[in-house]
Amino acid sequence: MNLPDLYRSIREHAVPSYSRSGGPGGQNVNKVNTKVTLRLRLGKLEGLSEAEFIRLREILGPRLSHRAQGSGGEDEIIVVSGEERSRLINQERAFSRLEALITSSARLPKHRRTTKPSRAAREKRLQSKRFLSLKKSARQFLPEE
Repeated sequence: MNLPDLYRSIREHAVPSYSRSGGPGGQNVNKVNTKVTLRLRLGKLEGLSEAEFIRLREILGPRLSHRAQGSGGEDEIIVVSGEERSRLINQERAFSRLEALITSSARLPKHRRTTKPSRAAREKRLQSKRFLSLKKSARQFLPEE
């Protein structure tokens, strides 16, 4: 994963749109378009290998909106931020949220190598089993003869 290229392509190809945000804020909410909606077509992303791109589509599958065939038929991811009263802060939050979402989803899992427990670990496990067995057998009521 080439992070500088990935972040650059996200900043270049994400299309922001602005609308009025809800919540507290007085008249500011009714007058100013501070809510930011970012739309990014996955086909425009650069800096990901083929395997990372496949993983990204697999993980983000439910979040993707599928565009109609007439407009290219590409998948698109949408991120919205409208918590703050400032458009600039909301825009930066939306970009950072989009970058984090893409990098965490595209990261390939580490390959796990199978290992065997060591001889000492096996002995310790068997010793604890013997101890518990003795402890439980000592609780049994044995009738007197």
